[in-house]
Amino acid sequence: MLKKKDMNLFSVIGDFSIFFFRSIFLPWRINKTKSRILHQVYYVGIGSLPIIIIIATFVGLVSTVQTSYQLIGAVPRYIIGSTVGRMVMIELGPILTALMVSGRCASSMAAEIGTMRVTEQIDALETMAINPYRFLNLPRIIGTFIALPILTVIAEFDAILCGASYAHFFLNIPFSVFNYGLTHYFFATDFFGGLVKSLFFSLVIASSGCYFGFRVRGGAREVGKAATYAVVTSSILILVLDFLVALVIFG
Repeated sequence: MLKKKDMNLFSVIGDFSIFFFRSIFLPWRINKTKSRILHQVYYVGIGSLPIIIIIATFVGLVSTVQTSYQLIGAVPRYIIGSTVGRMVMIELGPILTALMVSGRCASSMAAEIGTMRVTEQIDALETMAINPYRFLNLPRIIGTFIALPILTVIAEFDAILCGASYAHFFLNIPFSVFNYGLTHYFFATDFFGGLVKSLFFSLVIASSGCYFGFRVRGGAREVGKAATYAVVTSSILILVLDFLVALVIFG
């Protein structure tokens, strides 16, 4: 990891920024990295799908329960569909999907690359004139950039469907009424704003995992620390970016 004398906020931000741009803006050819990118899309996307579906299911149920508790009797019933849909698309879908993927993938990226660092595999890549930034970081960043928005859309669809089902079977709100509220008050900004958030979140998740993995120095204990730092840092940055992007799009 970074030495203690270098661990101040500005140096870490500068080092992280240089690392990110060095990983992204470098000469590369798609035919050399396509298979690795597809592997990361599969790992991040398909690998995270079960937990995302579980989380989204309960997000939809809880959102409907809480919304109905606060609004039923005070507003028309179709407002439940509108409120749940916008809540899921704007905030809950993107943010919870990103946090779940961060916990699963940022840590594993940091641990995998950190292990390669301590076992000198990265040094071996450099000896063979293989750019480790292109070989290790770029596929992970692009793969997460592709997979996370897809997971977000799936999570939002699942959450809204589960919310509508709960409203139909337990709150006596027909699907048609729920759907009327969902579509009547739908704005494209709600949906695409959430996707824009997920794109920024994906960059934070992958780059944090790669960054802390690359900076490992020492042994197995440092690899574990790197995985922890990756998850904590990416989670904090996700929340910061959530506020900043929301301020720009919805403010």
